[in-house]
Amino acid sequence: MRAIWKGSISFGLVNIPVSLYSAAKNEELKFRLLRASDLSPVNYKRVAEIDGREVPWDQIVKGYEYEKGRFIVLKDEDFKRVDVEATQTVDIVDFVELREINPIFFVRPYYLEPQRGGASAYVLLRDVLAKTGKTGIAKVVIKTRQHLAALKPNGKTLVLELMHFAHELIDSGALKIPEAKAPGRKEVEMASALVAQMTEKWDPSRYTDDYSSALMRLIDRKIESGGRPLPAEPRRRKQPSNVIDLAAVLQKSLDQTGGRRRRGRPAAKKVA
Repeated sequence: MRAIWKGSISFGLVNIPVSLYSAAKNEELKFRLLRASDLSPVNYKRVAEIDGREVPWDQIVKGYEYEKGRFIVLKDEDFKRVDVEATQTVDIVDFVELREINPIFFVRPYYLEPQRGGASAYVLLRDVLAKTGKTGIAKVVIKTRQHLAALKPNGKTLVLELMHFAHELIDSGALKIPEAKAPGRKEVEMASALVAQMTEKWDPSRYTDDYSSALMRLIDRKIESGGRPLPAEPRRRKQPSNVIDLAAVLQKSLDQTGGRRRRGRPAAKKVA
């Protein structure tokens, strides 16, 4: 893997040299836009609004619109001038209990690899975080933008997970969520039984991207057919329904799920 940048983790007077690597990748299928008549690829053009002319890359600059139609140009050296030190440092500002952080704050994980002279401090920080259940809340600049981030242990590795700042999250209070009466004891027991019946040991390999796999199979079929239209196939869709008798729906779910579980697992008992 190629490092995104090399810098250091800093907290107190401790400085740990590290390299940053992506911990996830985008597996979406990529498509090109084509002209329908001859399948010629269609390219995007950088066109100036004022005269409609195409603009070459070497004539493009970054600008901030501080008033309608008025811009200030920022060059690479301007971005670097903002905070040179921060661009190379994972600066831990606090340690907090990991369980206190709402998962909605987390965005994207990165691996951290210790560099020469940093192995001992790297292992020490990793093990202390694992032992205490804490995470280091840090600020880091990646590609000219400052991010909030959480430094977390993951097995033998330290992971830096980018986070949203609080002001970036939309208040859920704006949603129209209807008030509902508290569920009855029977419904709670049956729902708990259904959750228990569907509970498995966490294994990420159990979960795959069914849509991408099906789309790739369809692409293969179209290639084999020479691009000709494929015959329509019957589709089964789950029909939405209003839940009238919640207890009956829960019991039906328990019965259906119990029949699909692995052999040897006892089926859940009906809740009286």
